[in-house]
Amino acid sequence: MSAYGHQMEREFSSQSLLSREDTESGSQYVLESGFYMKSFAATIFIAGLLIVGVLSVTLLVTLAVMLRSCESRSKGVVEIEKASDSYHYCKAFALHGELNSLEEPEIPPVCWNLAIHYIEGGEYERDLNFMISMIESFFDTISPSDNHLDAVLIDIDDILASNHTYTYQSMHQQQFNQYGSNKPSGSIEDAANLKHWRILELYVKLKSRGWSLILLSRKPERQRNVTAEQLKAVGFNGWSSLIMRSDSEMETETWEYFRRRRTAMKEGGTQIISVISSQLDALTGSSLGKRVFKLPKPLRYNTQTPTL
Repeated sequence: MSAYGHQMEREFSSQSLLSREDTESGSQYVLESGFYMKSFAATIFIAGLLIVGVLSVTLLVTLAVMLRSCESRSKGVVEIEKASDSYHYCKAFALHGELNSLEEPEIPPVCWNLAIHYIEGGEYERDLNFMISMIESFFDTISPSDNHLDAVLIDIDDILASNHTYTYQSMHQQQFNQYGSNKPSGSIEDAANLKHWRILELYVKLKSRGWSLILLSRKPERQRNVTAEQLKAVGFNGWSSLIMRSDSEMETETWEYFRRRRTAMKEGGTQIISVISSQLDALTGSSLGKRVFKLPKPLRYNTQTPTL
């Protein structure tokens, strides 16, 4: 046999041997493309594809949730900014209203809700406690003189609110009429009671330290006896003087009325140490002493107290 024939015979024998080995083992798959893998490797390959698919779906879901969360958070920030804008607007308007003695119809409706929230949310209580602490800290640093001419002026209309005043309760009723809200007014009443007790505690403390306490009121002189009885009934006793309006002062602007009375006190030898009030008309003008303290309050605009 020629050399070419021997070579073909060897190649044929090798192919036959390989074919027999494949048939006997049964663990390999021959593909037309020439690629083959074992059954275990094929299983791993398919499982890998499934895992990649699951991870891709999970990633898409996670991204969707994160996107929605960011949208909600952005919406919340916008709402907070809007609420903050309204708060600062109403805070500025409150000062504007006090300076110009605005009355109830001139108050923006958006400020009614915020004024109620200012009380019910506890901000009013925190502000009141902070201011009372500031007053106490100031008086911890000084003492009354031996001549007993030093005096502290306290606005009692903060305690005995006039029926002709735009108060928390009337504002709450306006909110109910406007928005159909009927929230319990207990927290508002609690705030009023808190103010009464904190001012009373301060009053008693100052009195025990020897300070002369002069009480200021916008009410007419003819109501002196009734006002004095009301003050005693709620725990205020032993004041040095109770200042009330004469008939000729009823048409005078309240800030001017207070200024004239303070000037008269000073000319009479009284040394005013401090004036305490939640209303600017009592804290405006000359002869205000060493320190003035404005107590916090929600939106509240006073009309002139009429003659009765």
